[in-house]
Amino acid sequence: MPGSNARALEKARTLPADGVILDLEDSVAPDAKNAARDQVVAAVKAGGFGPREVFVRVNGIDTPWHADDLTAAAHAAPDAIVVPKVSTPDALERVGRRLLDMGTDHRTHIWAMIETPLALFNILPIAAEARDSESRLAGFIMGTNDLAKDTRVRLVPGRAPMVGWLANCVAAARHNGIDILDGVYNDIGNAEGFAAECRQGVELGFDGKTLIHPSQIEPCNAAFTPGADEVAWARKTIAAFDLPENRTKGVVLIDGRMVERLHADMARRTVAVADAIAAR
Repeated sequence: MPGSNARALEKARTLPADGVILDLEDSVAPDAKNAARDQVVAAVKAGGFGPREVFVRVNGIDTPWHADDLTAAAHAAPDAIVVPKVSTPDALERVGRRLLDMGTDHRTHIWAMIETPLALFNILPIAAEARDSESRLAGFIMGTNDLAKDTRVRLVPGRAPMVGWLANCVAAARHNGIDILDGVYNDIGNAEGFAAECRQGVELGFDGKTLIHPSQIEPCNAAFTPGADEVAWARKTIAAFDLPENRTKGVVLIDGRMVERLHADMARRTVAVADAIAAR
């Protein structure tokens, strides 16, 4: 949501999304940066976002607005601060030290945008910053538009040129226990293309997708919500392994299918996600 748009910030409090990113970066013109910063800070402090996580995306470390953005966001204490164009672990360490020096509320985390070629090469050490509590790293957001610009790959249906990069970032996030969100889909009017890219994001293992228009929320929620059949099978798998005679087994037979204990672990996550969504 553009931080310079008061109406958009107000609308953010009502959208059926898991989180809202109040933006100070790309969606805000240079001459509106200061006013947007004040407006976003006021919105965060006012609250009223309900169960939605509130993120503030600051301007990049190499910009003249970054220091003031980070200071203002830190004092507003949102759920997370989104740092764009993180290319090295050092960038996160610098931000972490600044937040520590300012005594920022510990509940405020950092999400790093992965959107440069260098970040793709450094993805493992960047993700490993999550192991240092001072960095506050809680997640990645893929900046697919900037990746396309800097690498000159084409943004084509199916994203074949960048699937390998996306998969590597998911693997790095999983290895270090952080969440990861897929990038945006630009063609707002192409509902079929958007649905297909959401399905691809689910298949690649993303935790969710970043959106640029309210019309994308419902189909995105549908894509990332486990289906009824999937949940039913997950519950059946869990129940089978919980039977006294199966509790020490590594593999059991369910409806003619050989199912390993690791599938029960996956099933528990599916049920947990479904139950959390139902509770909302």
